[in-house]
Amino acid sequence: MAARPFQAKRRKRGFTIVELVVTLVIAGALAVTALPRFVRVQDFNARFFFDDTLAALRYAQKLAISTGCPVQVDFTAASYAVTQRTACTSGAFTQPVHDPSDGSLGMTGTVPSGLTFTSSVDPIVFDALGRALDATLAPSDATVTVDARTNAVVGLTGLVDGG
Repeated sequence: MAARPFQAKRRKRGFTIVELVVTLVIAGALAVTALPRFVRVQDFNARFFFDDTLAALRYAQKLAISTGCPVQVDFTAASYAVTQRTACTSGAFTQPVHDPSDGSLGMTGTVPSGLTFTSSVDPIVFDALGRALDATLAPSDATVTVDARTNAVVGLTGLVDGG
């Protein structure tokens, strides 16, 4: 077969620079306006602190059972602190607890700014049986709330449920 002498040139297909720039501008405008509605740092902080509080409550219960010494979780509007009695069965809850995540003395958590933090029972004391007790050392159900998320603590069993 002979080649055709006057073959039409095929046009290359693709995007022009103008089309690419317009697409990038539209994508950038959408990212600036829509992305913050889907991803807020405060939501991540709330979830992190909720999980941190849940872990602290569970650890406090397990520590009380394993050592046989009561462990207290004390709450304020801005933080929580986990402590034990200075002399296992008597005295004030002033002995700081080692943080299992890094081994440091003083297991505490500070509420990130902009979040609400409340507890229906303050302090919560876990006894050697793992039960959750109120300040009068009577078994008591409790709820610990971080923004809209709630940790439930069952008094008679000490079960900590992160709803």
